[in-house]
Amino acid sequence: MTEAPAFSRQQDHPASSAPLLVATNVRKHYGGIEVLKGISLTVNAGEVMCLLGPSGSGKSTFLRCINHLERIDGGRISVGGELIGYAQRQDRIVEMNPREVAKQRSGIGMVFQRFNLFPHMTALENIWAAPVGVKKVPRQQALQRGMELLERVGLAPLAKAYPAQLSGGQQQRVAIARALAMDPQLLLFDEPTSALDPELVGDVLDVMRTLAADGMTMIVVTHEIGFARGAGDSVVFMDGGVVVESGAPADVLDNPQNPRTIAFLESVM
Repeated sequence: MTEAPAFSRQQDHPASSAPLLVATNVRKHYGGIEVLKGISLTVNAGEVMCLLGPSGSGKSTFLRCINHLERIDGGRISVGGELIGYAQRQDRIVEMNPREVAKQRSGIGMVFQRFNLFPHMTALENIWAAPVGVKKVPRQQALQRGMELLERVGLAPLAKAYPAQLSGGQQQRVAIARALAMDPQLLLFDEPTSALDPELVGDVLDVMRTLAADGMTMIVVTHEIGFARGAGDSVVFMDGGVVVESGAPADVLDNPQNPRTIAFLESVM
C-alpha cells in the first residue's frame, strides 16, 4: 500500500457544507441479481469521498450510475441540484435523451482503470479533443489549456507522445488531465491505480492528492488505504450492494465497528 503524505486533507482544505451530490435509495439490478440495494449518500462540494469494499460489492456500478453510464432501476441521483439521467415532467420522471445525458456528463469527469485514451491521438490531442468537440472551446484556447494540464500532472515534455509510448502511470495521468480539461464540478475515479505496476502508483496518487488539496470534489473507488486516510474527507465501506459503514477516515479505518469492515481492512492493510 502507498503511504499517505504528511499533510492532512481535513485540516488543509476542509470541504464545504453544501451538498453537491445526493444519492437517495439508488437501486440497480442485472437480470435477477440486485447489485445496488438502496444506496443513499451525500457528497459536499470540495469533499473527497473514498469508496472501499471487496470486489463485487457494487462500488464501480454505483460510480457508473452517477454519470448515467448505467441506468438506475430505483431511487434518484442529483448533482448540483439537477437529476442525473432523468427529468421531472409534471408528475412523471422520464429518462433524458442521449444528447441531454451527454451534456450532463460533460460536467462529471471520470477516470477509469484502463485509461481509455485514444491510441491514434497524442497525449495533448487526447486532452483538447473533448473541449473542442463537446463544449465548442476554440482550438487554440483548448491547446493552451491542454499544455497547462499536462504541466500540472508532470507530463508537459511528453505532449506529442502517443499512448503506446507512455507507461501505464503516465497514461493514467493523461487521463486525469483529460477529465480536468472539461472543468468538471465532480471527478470520479474507478480504481485508478489497480492496473498499474506498484512502482507507478505513487505518481498517480500524488496528482490525486494535489487535486484533493486544491478542493476538487472527488469520489474515489480505491484499495489504497493510505490515500483514503490522508486525502479523504470521508470513507464509505460497501459490501453486497449496501453501505455497511461510513464516516471520517480515522473512524472507519482505525476504529471500524462492523465485522465486515474489520475483516476487509485486515485483509488489505
